[in-house]
Amino acid sequence: MSIEAARACLQRGEFAAAEQAATAALAAGASSEALYLQATARRYLHRHTEALSTLEALQRIDAGHARLYQERGHNLLALQHEAPALSAYRDAVSRNPALLASWKAIARLTRTDPAWRELAREADIQVRALSQLPPEILSGQSMLHEGRLERAEALCRHFLRRNPQHTEGMRLLAAIAVQHGQLEEAAFLLESAAEFNPANLLVRLDHVNVLYRQQRFTEALAAAEALQEKLPGNPSIEATLANQLIAVGRFDEGIARLRGLLEKSPGQPSLLLTLGHALKTVGDAEQAIAAYRAAMQLRPDFGDAWWSLANLKTFRFADADRELMMACEAAPNTAQEDRIHLCFALGKACEDRADYDASWTYYERGNRLRHATLGYQPERMARRLRRQQAFFTRERLDACGGGGHPAPDPIFIVGMPRAGSTLLEQILSSHSAIDGTMELNHIPALAQRLDGHGTRAEGDGYPERLANLDGATLRDYGEQFLAATRIHRQGAPFFIDKMPNNFRHIGLIHLILPNARIIDARRDPMDCCFGNYRQLFASGQEFTYDLTDVGRYYRDYVALMDHWDRVLPGKVLRVQHEDVLDDLEGQIRRMLDFLGLEFEAACLRYYDTDRAVRTPSSEQVRQPLFRSAQARWRHYERWLEPLRAALEDEPDAGRRGRTGR
Repeated sequence: MSIEAARACLQRGEFAAAEQAATAALAAGASSEALYLQATARRYLHRHTEALSTLEALQRIDAGHARLYQERGHNLLALQHEAPALSAYRDAVSRNPALLASWKAIARLTRTDPAWRELAREADIQVRALSQLPPEILSGQSMLHEGRLERAEALCRHFLRRNPQHTEGMRLLAAIAVQHGQLEEAAFLLESAAEFNPANLLVRLDHVNVLYRQQRFTEALAAAEALQEKLPGNPSIEATLANQLIAVGRFDEGIARLRGLLEKSPGQPSLLLTLGHALKTVGDAEQAIAAYRAAMQLRPDFGDAWWSLANLKTFRFADADRELMMACEAAPNTAQEDRIHLCFALGKACEDRADYDASWTYYERGNRLRHATLGYQPERMARRLRRQQAFFTRERLDACGGGGHPAPDPIFIVGMPRAGSTLLEQILSSHSAIDGTMELNHIPALAQRLDGHGTRAEGDGYPERLANLDGATLRDYGEQFLAATRIHRQGAPFFIDKMPNNFRHIGLIHLILPNARIIDARRDPMDCCFGNYRQLFASGQEFTYDLTDVGRYYRDYVALMDHWDRVLPGKVLRVQHEDVLDDLEGQIRRMLDFLGLEFEAACLRYYDTDRAVRTPSSEQVRQPLFRSAQARWRHYERWLEPLRAALEDEPDAGRRGRTGR
């Protein structure tokens, strides 16, 4: 018997046979899908307690399986356990928003409870939208959210061959392209869909969001303004326009629009969260805190709002805050995404009280829950970094010399997250000749374009495709980077791109911008890796949620940086965070010498520089140097052996270069 047989029996309503087939598949070695089918069959056989036990087993091996939470909700509801059923359904749609049955159940369970007014409204909207989709597109959306991209794409393309101008089909294919990193293809699909169906607001909003993801902020703002002019007063358009104004640095206008929306519709926690993020970025911590607290008053279990307070870094929770967070985290109807955010916030709250046992419990739980939602593959990442070393030899780089754009304007700060790069950017952007910008996505996006859609085989993608590019093409890529980043500059001769992950692409940067300067922000490996482990990132950085993964990634990062030193000697200046703490002025002079700039005293008072900062360190870099983060990991040392073991293969990792160039 096979999984296919179990699925076929379920479809025919032969539930006993389906359970038997699933059990046989488990005995033959099948795991997660067989467990899911076994649980489903047991529910139809009204053996709900057994079904729930089966789902527990499934969760232990595949906690990211969205349908298991929907199935759990069905069983709990059958047993009349409504509160935990609602929690299960919310967990399901947080992982897969295309689960129509879960949204219908949420709508039923929240309709008469004023405490769930906003959730009930959202559920009704989702039910109406999903119910109107063709079955193929609804299935494709579900597959997209479950990470089955190839199957979703095949189903969607098959549907579009028969319905070539179907708007929702094109939206789905664009969403799949976004997941592949093919933002240009996604933008083209949405532009075409808008031509076929110009009245479809969702297509146009999707297009604005794709432009935003491409960091084509000027175009995204223009598109949002055109929508607002055509449909004034639409809340979705107003919120999108506010975000685009903030993206181009027009913070006052964006914040004013958010406040205007909240005056019209005050009961929107997500909008208050967005307002808080904008206020934090411009340095108004007091008003940001007020916005986050207002969001939590509307929804006490709003994990993202609690984490946003913790993520200010300088904020300290009151005892009442901590007790309320603990209650929300333990509540059975707290959605998984909220639970993850609450765990990280509680880790910080308990750490501030020096309750390291409790702090570790929450950090470990939050990381375990987040890790289960991701598909991070450490060996795949290691292979990507090894491909960089194999391709970018000294001989190849010498042979490609003379290409690229000659502009010396860009300064790239690269390295690991949580290594002090925001501090270096704040220091350097205090110099009159340097503009600070943000973590720009243009270099990773170019690497993705060069890799090609679906290209994953070694030797047939990025960086290997660079071997076929001539000097003119490389110069064009450099010019495109300069043009796309111009919106972030304020007129200084130099500007900073602080995307940490650009350490993977130093060879590409050298080919397209040979005169760009690169600074590697380096920090003690245990401090750096544990700093990542206790940080919940908004997106990306999937390697940070497991101690072994983050240690291995750090080791691979050091190995690749050593390679760049060998093949591009003098190209990268390594700046050790601990050296900056020990000798601020000396390290500032060292960096400015590397950049060919005169010393300016304003760099010493970097915390007085008034600029928007969009990273988790935004509040920390607005104050003088402090050492409280040094060796923080020692409070958790007894739990960090997997991290230490992962770093052991790189002796003295992270410390090399302290007295070097």
